[in-house]
Amino acid sequence: MPQKIILASTSPYRRELLSRLGLPFDVANPKADENPLPNEAPEALALRLSEVKARAVAQAHPDALIIGSDQVATVDGKIYGKPVTHERAVAQLRELSGKTVNFFTGLCLFDARNEKAEVRGIPTLVKFRDLSDAEIENYLKREPAYDCAGSAKSEGLGIALLVSMHGDDPNALVGLPLIALCDMLRNKGVQVL
Repeated sequence: MPQKIILASTSPYRRELLSRLGLPFDVANPKADENPLPNEAPEALALRLSEVKARAVAQAHPDALIIGSDQVATVDGKIYGKPVTHERAVAQLRELSGKTVNFFTGLCLFDARNEKAEVRGIPTLVKFRDLSDAEIENYLKREPAYDCAGSAKSEGLGIALLVSMHGDDPNALVGLPLIALCDMLRNKGVQVL
């Protein structure tokens, strides 16, 4: 019997991306502490949290393949998380204006049967345009990206804030690197095609 696939995330963006593969899957809330450890590098944080989320869900699904993912946005070592409020989103976009941001996505495929994890990191470099205060306000009125690291949705109107994107997987920027995930699933005997 094939293993059940569980997405350890309540993100509607990750759920939509995973549904593109046409595989049956369930969703579970990972309920994980997402605070960084002292002196933890942003990339290490994303990798660790992707695995922590998968392992947290494994307790309730001991026979499943569990997908965990986490993303951090950084400039010069400073982490930009989900802004939550309008004021914080405005402040983030002002700081990111004209800069290149590393959106680093940690991805984990955890086999709960044998407790083995495969973890990968996928960077995406995103160059923001020089943004005026009026553009920032207009953007956030039309697309309040308060639940997105960096305060911009590249899959929506946020694309208008950008100059360029460089990375191996365009889905990584949205939060679930499907190219890497397909490879990881194949390694576990799951046929996507």
